[in-house]
Amino acid sequence: MIKVGITGGIGCGKSTVAAEFGRRGIACFVADTVAGAYYSDRDFLSSVRSLLGDGVFLPDGTADKRAIAARVFTDKGMLSRLNALVHPRVMADFDRFCQQHDSDSYVLFESAILFDYGFDRMMDRTICVYLSLEERISRLMKRDGGDEIAIRARMVNQMPAEEMMMRADYVVLNYEGNPRSRQVEYIDRCLRR
Repeated sequence: MIKVGITGGIGCGKSTVAAEFGRRGIACFVADTVAGAYYSDRDFLSSVRSLLGDGVFLPDGTADKRAIAARVFTDKGMLSRLNALVHPRVMADFDRFCQQHDSDSYVLFESAILFDYGFDRMMDRTICVYLSLEERISRLMKRDGGDEIAIRARMVNQMPAEEMMMRADYVVLNYEGNPRSRQVEYIDRCLRR
């Protein structure tokens, strides 16, 4: 079974492209979704509290993800320390996911930070979903109702999309009107060989 990382900058449409592979029967491990579930785990929350303090928790004891994001996306050192808590768990869960799908020809590992943190070295192939910075900002402002300054602050912590594109084995150009399904079909055929 081949492990295929799929990445791209925030707002580029990774999930849409991954869903296109899903329609072809390909299983996709979504790292952000899996990592988000850790915020319900008592041991993980204890580690987050030790790292970031009580200020990132709501009165009921649940993690305030907006407060966490505001804290770590403005402090690269803190972001690295939080990632050190999250990433080993994510990869252990991905290993279990692969074992469950060991008869598949390939599986996808979706992560915005595939290249940033070396996850690509654990993959056999990589796919970059590309969309220009301006279009990504526009999409995110419409989708999330966020302001441009906050969006750009998050993007600063990611590798530039053009660099991801240069490092990937395959690229999906995810512009409106571009034949996304044909691009996915081509990559799917290549990976099944």
